[in-house]
Amino acid sequence: MSKLLSEGTEAPDFTLPDQNGKMVSLKNLRGKKVLLFFYPEDDTPTCTIQACNLRDNYSALKKADYQVLGISPDDSKSHQKFIAKFELPYTLLADPDKKVLNLYGVWDEKIMFGRKYMGVKRITYIINEQGVIERIIRGVRSKIHSQQVLGK
Repeated sequence: MSKLLSEGTEAPDFTLPDQNGKMVSLKNLRGKKVLLFFYPEDDTPTCTIQACNLRDNYSALKKADYQVLGISPDDSKSHQKFIAKFELPYTLLADPDKKVLNLYGVWDEKIMFGRKYMGVKRITYIINEQGVIERIIRGVRSKIHSQQVLGK
């Protein structure tokens, strides 16, 4: 069982490639609020619902000054296709080695239909301008995820 990070602690820094292979570092986003969401897989039903909810409410998220970053174990090429297919306006980061997934405690044992397996827990971290974890959303509801973030 992975250990989740805690609210009020500094968010661990990381550097990962985005959908275009450009390296993105969390430390370079200091001074901005970051909505960091972890999701299992590109172009799967529940992940698509979540991604599209964030897309459909992107202007409200931007108005609230959020930088939106999604992380999954998929590679940059998969992210490119997912972004193109659903016209996602935000950055997706590739973590096929699961280093950041482990760092943030979201790569963990899951159970589906009585079968245990390792997978990504759908968890969102809200990181403030100083790089501190302000809020953790563990019970992500894909259809209303933006509203969970914005508190509406």
